[in-house]
Amino acid sequence: MLQLPSTLLGILAALALLFALAQLLALRQRMQARRPLAAVLRALWLLVGLALVLLLAGAGWSLRGYRLLGGEAPVVALDARILSPQRWAVTLSWPDGQSRAASVAGDAWRVEALVLKWKLPAVLAGLPPLYRLDRLSGRYDDPEQEATGLRTVVDLRQAGAFDRVTLARQHPNWLPMVDTIHGSGTYLPLVDGGHYTVSLMRTGALVARPDEETAERMAHPL
Repeated sequence: MLQLPSTLLGILAALALLFALAQLLALRQRMQARRPLAAVLRALWLLVGLALVLLLAGAGWSLRGYRLLGGEAPVVALDARILSPQRWAVTLSWPDGQSRAASVAGDAWRVEALVLKWKLPAVLAGLPPLYRLDRLSGRYDDPEQEATGLRTVVDLRQAGAFDRVTLARQHPNWLPMVDTIHGSGTYLPLVDGGHYTVSLMRTGALVARPDEETAERMAHPL
């Protein structure tokens, strides 16, 4: 049943409602005709129809919520090219067609964002989480090198943009449906010629994935 689209469940719920209304009309007719046994039978069918309406409507609404929570929205794509050991040229590409070049040092890249997550009623109604990309940075595999090596951080915030996330943090009463505002980050190893995508889940978590060729290079580094 979880595989059925929520729209189909909604249609079935509407049909069950029509069935229940038909039974209500028939019940009224049987009562006016003073046929108690037939009226009892129609009353039972009316209860069955109402139960189906509640079951199908509730299942459709719940299924829609779970699909929204499991959905993902593309955030940014990254392409990496090695310049020298632990030095990389990275190109970021946004879904709207914008792109930006940057340089990072380390063995992996990391993207961080500030995420605004709505309360459950707003999520079920279809309101997606909001996010603001915060930074791109390099990451070393060795913790000691992470503490002493060259640090590279690229600011991804858009200066002057209307920031609803910051607005919700500074004026929480203005947006009462906000559940929480938190940071989310994700990282993957850098490989020469690597292509990666970053998505935001409905839960407010960033998810990074390499393409098939990049995943193969990550599994079998030179």
